[in-house]
Amino acid sequence: MTFRSPGGTQLNADVSWAEFDPIAYVDHNYRELQAEDAEILRTVRDHFGGHFRGEGGGRVSGIDVGAGANLYPALAMLPWCSDITLLERSPANVRYLESQVKSYDEHWDQFWRILRKHAAYAAFDRDTDPRARFRQIVQPQPGNLFDLVHHEGQWSMGTMFFVAESMTTSHDEFRRGVECFLRALAPGAPFAAAFMEHSKGYHAGEHFFPACDVGESDVRQSVLPFVEGIPTVRRLQASAAVREGYSGMIIAFGHRKSDSDIPTD
Repeated sequence: MTFRSPGGTQLNADVSWAEFDPIAYVDHNYRELQAEDAEILRTVRDHFGGHFRGEGGGRVSGIDVGAGANLYPALAMLPWCSDITLLERSPANVRYLESQVKSYDEHWDQFWRILRKHAAYAAFDRDTDPRARFRQIVQPQPGNLFDLVHHEGQWSMGTMFFVAESMTTSHDEFRRGVECFLRALAPGAPFAAAFMEHSKGYHAGEHFFPACDVGESDVRQSVLPFVEGIPTVRRLQASAAVREGYSGMIIAFGHRKSDSDIPTD
């Protein structure tokens, strides 16, 4: 499919999210494991595994914000959660997620194999069927990222992959999206977020969706006010492009700062 980018500013509310085609998106991005996703999975599993080192699982509440048609962020949180919310705005994506909860498709097993190379995931895998656990605790939920302002501090770990920069062309909305995600997490909660670098937009099926042009410095500045210490923000080493219209991928991870340390407006 030829890449094209419409002109003009596109805000999140202007986008026809009902037109998102999750099957086409999965076929293009997740049917086969991409090098970029394998690198993200290794980074996230090590971060979460290190945070919960020596601790029992099944006790925290997790959220994947803007889950789309991607299950691997939820799989990365699976060993430690008593419940996982998959927050998603597109009705088509919600239906896809609901179809996967009972027994997710076999191609997601290749993502789980990357995760279980870490000792914590391997121990979980020895005692638990990940599909059964996924069915028990994962709940798709229709919702808008910006509505998380009403749920500050609710979740104890969280992920947000390719969302804040992939729903708008507005830098203000991008920054507000990152803030809404991080404020929804409890103080000390581990998080991981991924971003398309300098994206010009993307297709999901026949429909084109907007993106905000951000780089490492934009991501770092957006997470910095809400993260303990200096956030880890880095460009992925994998270089093969999944599609046209972007220059790379960025991963950010760390722990949510305490409320008293977050600057007030």
